[in-house]
Amino acid sequence: MRQPVDLLGPHWASFMNGQGAVDGDGLCDGQTDNPHPRAQTGEALAGEAHGGQGHPAARHEHAGHSPAVTAITDRRYLGTALVLLVLFMVGEVAVALTSGSLALLSDAGHMLSDVGAISASLWAIHLAARPATGAWTFGWKRAEILSAAGNGITLLVVSGIVGYEAIRRLIEPPLVEGGPVLVVALVGVVVNIAAAWVLAKANRSSLNVEGAYQHILTDLYGFIGTAVASVVILATGYVRADAIASLLVVVLMLKAAWGLLRDSGRVLLEAAPEGIDLDQVRQHLSESDHVHDVHDLHVWTVTSSLPTLSAHIVIDDSCFTDGHAPRLLDELQACLGGHFDVEHSTFQLEPASHGQHETATHRP
Repeated sequence: MRQPVDLLGPHWASFMNGQGAVDGDGLCDGQTDNPHPRAQTGEALAGEAHGGQGHPAARHEHAGHSPAVTAITDRRYLGTALVLLVLFMVGEVAVALTSGSLALLSDAGHMLSDVGAISASLWAIHLAARPATGAWTFGWKRAEILSAAGNGITLLVVSGIVGYEAIRRLIEPPLVEGGPVLVVALVGVVVNIAAAWVLAKANRSSLNVEGAYQHILTDLYGFIGTAVASVVILATGYVRADAIASLLVVVLMLKAAWGLLRDSGRVLLEAAPEGIDLDQVRQHLSESDHVHDVHDLHVWTVTSSLPTLSAHIVIDDSCFTDGHAPRLLDELQACLGGHFDVEHSTFQLEPASHGQHETATHRP
């Protein structure tokens, strides 16, 4: 349940003089007509809305599951998938070396990257669970985004290595034993389906989990391609089918890598989250009574499922003297939570008469 938010005490006097900053979580619909009684009288509960750190990351919930519960279940799912892949990878490498199959060896290399990706994801979840302390005002939430970016880079590197070797083997195809390759490929399909099924139940709105899932999914497609190539080799003796299957795996790796690097890059470069139109946000905020202007509007993502917003809101001067500012703050935050699912917001309320003090760098 979201907590009611008061104006920060140290800024109440500055409201009366011309400018103030307000920080708080959005309130549930239906609360906008019932501002906190102490906010009406200008009393302060500094730090109450944000647990003392100013960032309610631990309170942002989706689908009825708290982040703590999600982290625990995600670790369990990732751990199960990790065990499945490690056990199979050992057997696959042995068969790949004895059969001379590049497709199997490329899948084993990709599976090694899967193991590394899942291990990194588990470590990132551990880091992200650390509380916000000292200079780390958001905790280590971005560790999951860094892990996702690392997964994307790993896919790029592996695809480059496999692609080079596949082209070389297209030119000079080696002898490939289709029988052992087919058996291992079919077992690999089963193992990766099991691992993908396990991870599909995890919180895939987390870019960190999604990165691990994409690794496994592309590996599954690779095993399917390898199985098809083995059937072709057994039926026709066309050994180049093995290298062609590897190139198909490379294409899938590149597609997954691009998606992970694009999404993690948006977060790290603090672009507005996909699906949030800044013009629409500005319009919704401006439509509130007593609001004259919205500027210095910024929306970014701290980590998966934690969008954050800050803005300067120019309002009637009278709002600072008639006690309407707290009620208006509630309305603005309810608007963000209801229309855009942004629960962490920081507003600086400014009287219309303060516009002459705003420098050009503060304007939109």
